[in-house]
Amino acid sequence: MEGSFSPFVIEALVQVISGGSGMNNTEPPIGIYRSASDIDGFLMSCGINPGDEGGSRLPKLRANLAKAADGENGFDSIRRCIEKVTDPRGYVGKPDKAGAVLQSMNISLKGDGYEVAVINGRANLRRIGASSSVLTELSSKTTTLDFDTVSHEIDRALKGVEDDPEDSVTAACSLIEAVCRSILIESGLELPAKKDVDGLVKAVQDPLNLSPGRSNLPEEIAADVRQVLGGLTSVAKGVGALRTHAGDAHGRERGRVRIDGRIARLAVHSASTLALFLIETWERTQKRSLPLREEGK
Repeated sequence: MEGSFSPFVIEALVQVISGGSGMNNTEPPIGIYRSASDIDGFLMSCGINPGDEGGSRLPKLRANLAKAADGENGFDSIRRCIEKVTDPRGYVGKPDKAGAVLQSMNISLKGDGYEVAVINGRANLRRIGASSSVLTELSSKTTTLDFDTVSHEIDRALKGVEDDPEDSVTAACSLIEAVCRSILIESGLELPAKKDVDGLVKAVQDPLNLSPGRSNLPEEIAADVRQVLGGLTSVAKGVGALRTHAGDAHGRERGRVRIDGRIARLAVHSASTLALFLIETWERTQKRSLPLREEGK
């Protein structure tokens, strides 16, 4: 993902972080109004030293952001600012502000080829087109269901597609494993002796009535359905093999990149499609949704 941000993005950040100049009373500020000391605190929380640049709130903020963008690890510094200022957790009780800030930043980011997506209640900067409707739906389910581990693997997989595709593939495989483990536990079933992705997928097939050998299928579609169900195992095996040979779960040689973002994205999307299908099938067979989180857990 490494690159640079245009002046339009930096200026949009200035406005949403500061909450505007405070001089225009005809229109409400896009963000939350922050004093000079609040702005300094915001920057420090993002790993940026405010420095001693003179001037009023906005010129000082503008200078600090420009300096950070041009410095070492400038992309990551600005990325942290973008994700922090668009994070909905910073606008509790002010959803309109959260929406306005997100919209403003995404308008400016679009020209640079990026966007902010809120996944599992957290803001994530990504390249435009780096996700899919399947990932969005899966993320939506794991936001409200007791699938904390799955949520973690989704975030990890998305963040790594471009800048760490090997880790992204590892997370894609872990995503399938986490879903299978959760389904077995919620169903009151024991985990299989072989707890790799292949063993876990096989363990949930019978309880979910997804075995390719099932005999209760209409004759006219039986062969087609069995082929699709057999494909589920193939996807799991393929993602698992890719993790073994190209992921980082078993270490990697320094400086060697074995796959690129295209392959990582294929693995993430394939794993997400399988994971969503398994969750929806579990809900259908149980005639209920997975349990909601209890407060404090």
